Amino acid sequence: MSGAFLHTLFDIAAWLAAAVAVYWLSRQDLRFPAQSFAMSYLAALVFGAGLGAYLFGSANLWLSGQSGIARSVEGALAGGIVAIELYKWSAGIAVRTGARFALPLALGIAIGRLGCYFAGLDDFTYGTPTALPFGHDFGDGIPRHPVQLYESAAMGVFALLYLLAVLNRSAFVITNGFYLVLVYYGAQRFLWEFLKPYGTLIGPFTLFHLLSLSILLYAAVMLATAPKARSMHERAVA
Repeated sequence: MSGAFLHTLFDIAAWLAAAVAVYWLSRQDLRFPAQSFAMSYLAALVFGAGLGAYLFGSANLWLSGQSGIARSVEGALAGGIVAIELYKWSAGIAVRTGARFALPLALGIAIGRLGCYFAGLDDFTYGTPTALPFGHDFGDGIPRHPVQLYESAAMGVFALLYLLAVLNRSAFVITNGFYLVLVYYGAQRFLWEFLKPYGTLIGPFTLFHLLSLSILLYAAVMLATAPKARSMHERAVA
């Protein structure tokens, strides 16, 4: 079974898992903002994510001395954030609309990265050479860091912790879950970038280092300015 086919299968599995997560969250009476299901909102999200995925993915490829067109999940995330913030600004929407996407995002990345791992060298998401015993040979005889698995495991841990927080009705996590997953994602992605063979942009930092920091900073500001969350019990009594 080819790496490209396996990559596609895991991409489909990632989307299905994200959809299941959205459905499950909708059954928990968590009162997410309705705007995030509006067609215009979804259109802005899809357009921004698609543009960001190809723009940053291809730019990183060129900066690394390779030709062609590439996609990036981090680029899609950044593009989607910018598009939604612009959409909300133009539509006069002040409410924060990303809360329902925390678990789908974490699960989607955790599963999707497995597809990147099985895609091998063609995917250009593998790590730098390593002498560690868990280094993986992707077919060129060089043991490399399986950074795809590192990221998959890291996001899987977040998904589990988020799930436990929802089941315990943590108002802060439920209300700010999207920004929490962005801080977590940005931090762990920044670390893994040191183990990838990408071309640098500023000093030792790659394009994705800078993008990770930007996402982390955006989420940190949103968390710092977040209104105080009320517990589910308080909402029911109010």
